Amino acid sequence: MAALFGSQVRRLRLAAGLTQTGLGAKTHVVGSRIAQIERALGAKPTFELTQRLDTVLGADNLLIDMWPYVYREAFPDWSRAFMAYAERAVSIRQYAAHVVPGLLQTEDYARAVLSLDALLSGEEQLEERVTARLGRQQRLASPDRPELWVILDEAVLRRPVGGEAVMRAQLAQLLKAAEQRHITVQVLPFDHGEHAEMGGSLTVLTLPDGAEVAYKEGADFGQLFEEPSHVKRLAVTYDRLRAVSLPPFMSLDMIRSVMEGNHRGASVPSRSERRRLAQKQLQQSGRWRLRGGGQRDTWRRTGP
Repeated sequence: MAALFGSQVRRLRLAAGLTQTGLGAKTHVVGSRIAQIERALGAKPTFELTQRLDTVLGADNLLIDMWPYVYREAFPDWSRAFMAYAERAVSIRQYAAHVVPGLLQTEDYARAVLSLDALLSGEEQLEERVTARLGRQQRLASPDRPELWVILDEAVLRRPVGGEAVMRAQLAQLLKAAEQRHITVQVLPFDHGEHAEMGGSLTVLTLPDGAEVAYKEGADFGQLFEEPSHVKRLAVTYDRLRAVSLPPFMSLDMIRSVMEGNHRGASVPSRSERRRLAQKQLQQSGRWRLRGGGQRDTWRRTGP
């Protein structure tokens, strides 16, 4: 993609009658930087530079539309493959152990999370990453938007990423997102104890042809699973986490409670009560969908 991007820049530059030095002057870089881009050498073009190139060369957003694919090449093969699958997925099921998933992050929260990368080269690269992450969120508002089901570990709610104001806005964003019919949010409370995915996040994607892939990610690793037998086991793991999590309406109550500063949290049913609910959910797997946007299940706490 970097080579294709570079060839398009060269074609447009020649059509505009500009030298590499001339184009560099108009886009506030040296001519050698334009040469690097055209030959797909050196660092990938930043989003801001891409915008300037698109404007100066009259590319009508061609270069801007190509940039995410060029940017993606900076990631390992397995990460690029996962992002490509995610763009096509009709269903996304995620468990997040540490931070809010990127698809539901606010801009300030995303910036706080992405700024923690020890290999970050500077503010410009940080802003590129924030722009790319927010750009991927646009699919949730598109006609082919996927069904999104997110399970948040309670730690995600309790950790004030970016400070109190940023975190409060992020929690409010979760509540707003859960109002949409295609987005469901649940919380896995601390008192559930140990489980199979404590080390990181798990995502299961369903593709248009019904095939599934899974992706596991920790602080310093990521692994894509495409072998059907492996994906099936991870999908079952996800279903078990979903079954023992709080129902959506209770999950939203907990999010709201944390946002309002009540660190005791909302009323949480006991583990035995959740096990009974989990058995019911697993028995009805595939037929019963819990909704986070106001529709409540028929479970009620019967204990004291």
